[in-house]
Amino acid sequence: MRKTQPIAVAPDGRRDGVVLLHGIGVGSWTLKKLERALQRLGFATLNLDYASRKKPLEQLAEEIHPSVAAFAGQCNGAVHFVAHSMGGLLTRVYIARHRPARLGRVVMLGTPNQGSEVADLLKDFSLYRAAFGPAGLQLATAQDPVLADLPPPDYAIGIIAGCATIAPIASAFVLPRPNDGRVSVASAKLAGMADHIIVKASHTGLPRHGVAIEQTIAFLHDGRFRTPDH
Repeated sequence: MRKTQPIAVAPDGRRDGVVLLHGIGVGSWTLKKLERALQRLGFATLNLDYASRKKPLEQLAEEIHPSVAAFAGQCNGAVHFVAHSMGGLLTRVYIARHRPARLGRVVMLGTPNQGSEVADLLKDFSLYRAAFGPAGLQLATAQDPVLADLPPPDYAIGIIAGCATIAPIASAFVLPRPNDGRVSVASAKLAGMADHIIVKASHTGLPRHGVAIEQTIAFLHDGRFRTPDH
């Protein structure tokens, strides 16, 4: 892949912003490498921490809204979203409820848009419920009404799926192949997506994977992922 250095500042001085949303049970630190890469190219960033294990997606969307709205008000360019894992589902819920006026593009890394078979397996166990809370139950393949009622996306979504794993049991016996150890490539796809690409990375490794970061930047810049010849 030929590396490019797109700049997020337009000739007229407009500067694009990126909201970064981490997955369940982790924090904004998981997206720091990706955030630094975006900042080096001129993007303003908002890398949010949120209570991913304590509230359902619809409440989380309301919780992050003041911060996202304030950030969008400070950006004079487009407002993009880059999200890992459950953060992509939160992005979809948030945009449906509080769409920014200058919404740009959305990149999802390892997001279980069709649900996770791992969540199906574990959702009835009290330990899973205690560890991952209400949002964890919304990750099952039987779609939660909040997700099922979302309108089809009318904005550009680029989906990056992983095909490597550090969880061989789940990969071999629970998830359809190929998968990243937690989310299958098939589950990551979403009807109406603008582009899709598979990266040889595990679920937790996706946001720090060099190719995934390059492809994220490419999609934000061009609305499509790079092919090896471009």
